[in-house]
Parts: sequence; C-alpha cells; structure tokens
Amino acid sequence: MYSTSPLDSIRNFIVPAESQPVRLIDFLISSLPDTKRTRIKQMIAHRQVAVNRHPVTQATAMVEAGQEVAMNFSREFREFRHRRLRIVYEDDDIIVIEKGYGLLSVGNENFTPAGEQEQPAGPVKETAYSILREYLKWKDPRNKLFIVHRLDRDTSGLMMFAKNIEAKETMQHNWDNMVISRQYVCVVDGEPQPAVGTMRSYLSETSRYEVYSTPTPDKGGKLAVTRYRTTGGNGKHSMVEVELDTGRKNQIRVHMKDLGTPISGDRRYGGAPCGAHRLCLHARTLRFVHPVTRKDMSFTSTIPASFVRLIK
Repeated sequence: MYSTSPLDSIRNFIVPAESQPVRLIDFLISSLPDTKRTRIKQMIAHRQVAVNRHPVTQATAMVEAGQEVAMNFSREFREFRHRRLRIVYEDDDIIVIEKGYGLLSVGNENFTPAGEQEQPAGPVKETAYSILREYLKWKDPRNKLFIVHRLDRDTSGLMMFAKNIEAKETMQHNWDNMVISRQYVCVVDGEPQPAVGTMRSYLSETSRYEVYSTPTPDKGGKLAVTRYRTTGGNGKHSMVEVELDTGRKNQIRVHMKDLGTPISGDRRYGGAPCGAHRLCLHARTLRFVHPVTRKDMSFTSTIPASFVRLIK
C-alpha cells in the first residue's frame, strides 16, 4: 500500500457501480478527457497510478466497479518494502515495525541530545533506523525519526520509533507506565527447571560489554526481573515464552543462561549452534499506551518457523 505526503498531487476516481470491467487506460482516458493518451500511458508506466492504493504499471490491467483509481501528478507512488523490515503500524506520531534477525536497530553513536541519530559522512551501515529514516524523508524531507527503545541485532521482532520529539519523550519518560506488556518467545537448549518461574538478579557489564548476574546491586548492577513459561519441547530444545518486568541489556539471554538453559544459537552466553542458524529470540508482543491518543495499542507477530521446527 502506498504512502502519501504534502509533496504529492493526487486525484482520485471511483469506477462507477454499474460499470463492467474495463481496461485501466480506457477508464482514465474517459475520466480525463483533456489529458493525452500518451501522457496517461507514461504515468502508468512510471508508477504514478494506483488501484485500491497499490501502484499498477500495466495499462491493460482491468479495473472493476467500486475500485478506487488514484493518479499522482507530481511523482511516483512508493510502497515500502524491505526484506529485513516490515512496517506493522504507522500514524502521525509513531511507527511500529517487525525487525529481522541480524539487522541493527540503530548505530552505536552519533546521537543528538533529542534522540535523533545524526548521519555521519560517508557510507552509512544499514540499520532499522536508517531504513525508516530514508522512507520518511522520501515522504517529506521535514520528517524526523526518534529512537524509543532497541532490540539486539540478533533479536528479531516488534519495536517502535517516534516521529516527533513529544511522542518520544512521553514514551521514554513514562516507559514503565506506558508499556503494558513486552513478551518474547525463545528456543532454549534443554528443559527449564522449573518449567514456569521468575528470574531476578542484578545485571552488570564487563569491560568487554558482556552482561552478567550478581545477587546484589554492586558495581552499578541494575535489577532485572524476567518471567518465563515453557510451552513445549522435545528434550533437546524447549520453546519458552518470556515477559519482562524490566528492560535491561541482554536480560533474557543472561537469565536463560543462569537458568541452565541458554538460548539456542547464543554462543556469547553459552548457547549451542542450532538448525535455525541464528539466535533464537523473538520479540513477539508489544502492548503500550499511545503517547498522544492514549489508546491501548497491542501488536503480536508470528513465531518464526525455524523456532517451531527446532522443537518438533
């Protein structure tokens, strides 16, 4: 489905209810009698025509009664598509995405105090942030994008960004109250004992950026609470649902290691290589209060097929 912006000049037409199926170019010629056929044909070829909000490039495509035909007289229609990122929801204030495995959420530096990432000179490594920023800037160069939270590079699943500073600050300053639920699913090596429980510890970090648990908040450790429930398994691997009471760096990975069942494929924290060929951790559910409308927003993604195959 295409996106629009103030830079677009769009006219919309509805195929009459009594109309028989007709070729797109014939419908547009009859709808725009003052526009030359060659001009209309060029616009179709250049993705400036859409049917029911999807660009069409074939002049001979058939349109039917009730369908909406849109023409963009200023530029092409663009549908957002990326093999490693999917937009789940977008409005004037926020964007919710599903990030693929192996894609950085954002770069590790060059942040403004407001939380919008600056673009360094030279080639920019592709991140979820840079992909979305390019998409928004194409819609309107005035658009901005702000970081609200992150997922590890090797964790897939749902995350959100803000499109204005007000939405960003509202979410970040009231995170514990605004975020109702963050649920993950993972595949672990072995079988958690007990099958259902809560992991609680203080997390600190070594000089090599490896996170570890401590029983007390020594050396700046921060409290981390992870609730988990085993939902299936085959002895070698188990599927575990996880809900976070806190959001610390590498929290789930460390707590699954502490439990004696590290996440499959997580070599950094003791996991064995697995048939999924990845870290088997996915942010499946994100539920929060909208920072502007205050509506209850809830999103759930599909468990990766490679996870399911591991526990069969």
